[in-house]
Amino acid sequence: MNPTATNPSKAAQFLVDSDAKAFDLEHRRKIRFNIGKYNAAVQTGLGFYQDHELARERASYLKTKVINNLDQYLLEFERNFTERGGRVIWAQNAEEALHEIGKIMARRHARTVVKAKSMTTEEIHLNPFLEKQGIESIETDLGEYIVQLNGERPYHIVTPAMHLSKQDIANIFVKHLHIAPTDDAQELVLTARRLLRNKYTSAEVGITGGNFLVADVGGVAVTENEGNARLSATFPRTHIAIVGIEKVIPSLEDLDLFWPLLSTSGTGQQVTVYNTVYTGPRQPLEKDGPEEMYVVLLDNGRTTLLAQPDKREALNCIRCGACLNVCPVYKNIGGHTYENTYSGPIGSVISPHLSGMAENKHLSFASSLCGACTSVCPVKIPIHNLLLKNRQQSVEEGLSEKEESRAIKLWMRAMLSRTLFNLLPMRAKNWVLMRLLSQVGWSKRREPLLVADTSFNKLWRQGKRP
Repeated sequence: MNPTATNPSKAAQFLVDSDAKAFDLEHRRKIRFNIGKYNAAVQTGLGFYQDHELARERASYLKTKVINNLDQYLLEFERNFTERGGRVIWAQNAEEALHEIGKIMARRHARTVVKAKSMTTEEIHLNPFLEKQGIESIETDLGEYIVQLNGERPYHIVTPAMHLSKQDIANIFVKHLHIAPTDDAQELVLTARRLLRNKYTSAEVGITGGNFLVADVGGVAVTENEGNARLSATFPRTHIAIVGIEKVIPSLEDLDLFWPLLSTSGTGQQVTVYNTVYTGPRQPLEKDGPEEMYVVLLDNGRTTLLAQPDKREALNCIRCGACLNVCPVYKNIGGHTYENTYSGPIGSVISPHLSGMAENKHLSFASSLCGACTSVCPVKIPIHNLLLKNRQQSVEEGLSEKEESRAIKLWMRAMLSRTLFNLLPMRAKNWVLMRLLSQVGWSKRREPLLVADTSFNKLWRQGKRP
């Protein structure tokens, strides 16, 4: 976890924030308590599978098949979606996506937007963009609504307010909504519900993400627990779904596999409460739904990852959050420390490719490589191996600090030459060792490692063998 030579500020800040969070005992208590509840629920949920490993194998196969033929499946989705009156917008980056969304807002004279939970909208920074246009953007997912009130980013891919206790949420409501202090969770939920109800019916545009793009029916599959996405997609006259291009699955029947895997891995549920497939705007004989529907297919660096066969498997991710919940690093430093839309192990894999290796390569070093993330991934992404490949790429691209690179080269040369290694005096060896270990933060809270007075090689030659 070393600051990069090209942009030391972001990596250095990561180290500072990690240090602060790791020693914030109250933060660790909250996150361990909340994640502990999810982990217990997931273990119960896995018990409902007759052969969970087989399900993972099938999901991995299907996602890999799609990613390797992504262009064909995306065109199939577009063809089927547009046949029912939907419109597809291809966005190469965040700027293109925001420009096209801005045009829709202007055409609809939008003043209010209701928005369901969507990590892609966080990725393109949609809310700040809409605010600059004078458009009120309301997060309708309870967790997203809470962090929006508090001026924060989502803390977790699935549970945006995981870092907050019930008392923290009550304090936020008292501060921003001016309600009477209460520790009644139901009252807090009802407060949010009362405030949001009128927003659904008055908003001109509703925005959602999409958990899956179903190619054979041209559908956007959205899974949720609160029903806010259904309301956001139904009441407003215009529905915009912003979805990453990697979210495609071949057919509607495949949801039978992916929906339970997503819910069980993320929250321990057999299936999420609300599961909906949107196939376009309201049809002539349908009683509800939007007058127009757009799907923004977002690239934003995904084809950069797609172009690397040894790393593209990261695009198989279905955003269940399981790898975050099991990661010892995430549980100690928290989600906000990553300073990226996607945190935890999978975020550390994909963020350097989506947002730039030079600025984000340090994330791939923020891992113990214990492999717990790989073991729980429902689509069997070898996350810890991909983190190693990212590290290798960053070194090959010359993004390591010069001093660190020199130390590694000196260490490698000495280790490959017994003669050279023996020539170095003990004091010199200790200096090199301390210098090298300080680069990776080893000595910050550990006793220094020192070379023995007499090497094993010398003891062996002297006949002093065990």
